[in-house]
Amino acid sequence: MPRADKRDREKQVVSCMIALYCRRKHHTQKGLCPDCAALEAYARQRIDHCPFMQTKTFCSQCAVHCYQAEMRAKIREVMRFSGPRMLWRHPILVVRHGIESCLSRRERSPQ
Repeated sequence: MPRADKRDREKQVVSCMIALYCRRKHHTQKGLCPDCAALEAYARQRIDHCPFMQTKTFCSQCAVHCYQAEMRAKIREVMRFSGPRMLWRHPILVVRHGIESCLSRRERSPQ
């Protein structure tokens, strides 16, 4: 899979998760609150500059954690809240995420 496509898809998933979290927790109607907007910008910037994008599956499975401790705690909270709810809001993204996870595990496992 081309690296640009993978980056775009990962940014789309992160943005959807943050938007869902912000709508439900911070009760925003349009857009994001300033804290969530900063988190989204930070996450997108980290994805854009990731040197392991070609070989890794997702940030949670990466050996190098490039997020600052505070931002890492925030993104974990967002993902913990939004992850289970994504199935109802963005089922195609969830299914694609699951398929990519299975395929990457299969590629990494010794034969």
